[in-house]
Amino acid sequence: MFKIGCHLSSSKGYANMAKEAYQIGANTFQFFTRNPRGGSAKAIDESDIAEFEELSERYGIDVILAHAPYTLNCCSAKPDVREFAINTMKDDLRRMEYTPHNFYNFHPGSHVGQGIETGIQYIIDTLNTVLTPEQTTTVLLETMAGKGSEIGSKFEEIRQIIDGVKLQDKIGVCLDTCHVSDSGYDLVNNLNGVLEEFDHIIGLERLKAVHLNDSMNPIGSHKDRHQKIGEGTLQLETFEKIINHKNLKNLPFFLETPNELEGYAKEIAMLKEVYKA
Repeated sequence: MFKIGCHLSSSKGYANMAKEAYQIGANTFQFFTRNPRGGSAKAIDESDIAEFEELSERYGIDVILAHAPYTLNCCSAKPDVREFAINTMKDDLRRMEYTPHNFYNFHPGSHVGQGIETGIQYIIDTLNTVLTPEQTTTVLLETMAGKGSEIGSKFEEIRQIIDGVKLQDKIGVCLDTCHVSDSGYDLVNNLNGVLEEFDHIIGLERLKAVHLNDSMNPIGSHKDRHQKIGEGTLQLETFEKIINHKNLKNLPFFLETPNELEGYAKEIAMLKEVYKA
């Protein structure tokens, strides 16, 4: 089954997100665990969770992806910022157990001048602090564009982080198509080569989800500017290859393109049309 969805607002609860997903032809969705710029999370409503579970079964939504706030920086030079990241992730992972066996995605962070090695060690330390044997949620490191001092734009950096994590069964990767292209990997002309490199360095078994985003900028630009599917430098043909690739087609795909619900509905319909079951 083609698992395709988009980013939805969590402000009205899980059940409402399930309804919106169904209305636009999606069978999965992504959402922020709290305000993307930080702050406290909305209290869990157990009746909302119960309705969501019923709707999910009806609509065929068997996986969802939570996204950590953008302000979370596990490898900041400032101890208070790292402490915020730890406390936020702990709280988010606790809340994720209300909807067990799903995914939690986060940006590895920016080392802000400390150097990549120091930054990577801070990320490892954070993950080894927040991950627990009891959790059912798989935490995903997102591939990044390499903007500024971002960590995670190279597959080797992702692998180094994973190697340092003690609870190996709790960690995976979310590949973002815009970020990967902007970081210098040629999805347009060498998709097979990029995936072979990912497999050699990280392992395709670690790849759990894909963010489908076109890019406003050329390969290697390190800009991270998402574009609507088929309207950027990646183009629709590349996305057709991605969603039908034997190593990717059974993964959940999440749109983060600059759209409202109507635009997402159009993109989902367009991608369903070129998906080969």
